[in-house]
Amino acid sequence: MTAPNRVPSLMARAGTASALTLAAVGGSIAVPGLATDASAAALATKALQVAASKKGSPYQYGATGPRRFDCSGLTLYSFKKAGKTLPRTAAQQYNKTHHISSGQRKAGDLVFFHSGSYVYHVGIYAGHGKIWHAPRTGDVVRLQKIWTNSVWYGRVS
Repeated sequence: MTAPNRVPSLMARAGTASALTLAAVGGSIAVPGLATDASAAALATKALQVAASKKGSPYQYGATGPRRFDCSGLTLYSFKKAGKTLPRTAAQQYNKTHHISSGQRKAGDLVFFHSGSYVYHVGIYAGHGKIWHAPRTGDVVRLQKIWTNSVWYGRVS
């Protein structure tokens, strides 16, 4: 008998079995969300690496790369290279992410700057209170400390 066939019979005999018990007898278990969380983390890590690789690229309003970027163009480009398509604007990107608290943020999450309900800027969280972003005309893609508390966080999955 194979391991997958043993798990249901063990559970039927035991009533409720813990994951540790199943693992101890060689059963297989599925942990909801685990694969999704792992793939989201890999996606975020890759997007963060892409954004960092664009350090020094000039800001240009409306640009989506590969040599010039505006803020949402950088996030769009970075996630596209990582294998995920995002909408074009910061506000549209905010609406397509899983909204999380600052305590849940991880490197690779998106950071949305807002005034009231208006989202006006986006960057990729790099950890330690910093983001990779394309700030403004006359500037370049760079790593910068988050300068305000008026931010929301979103996770791309």
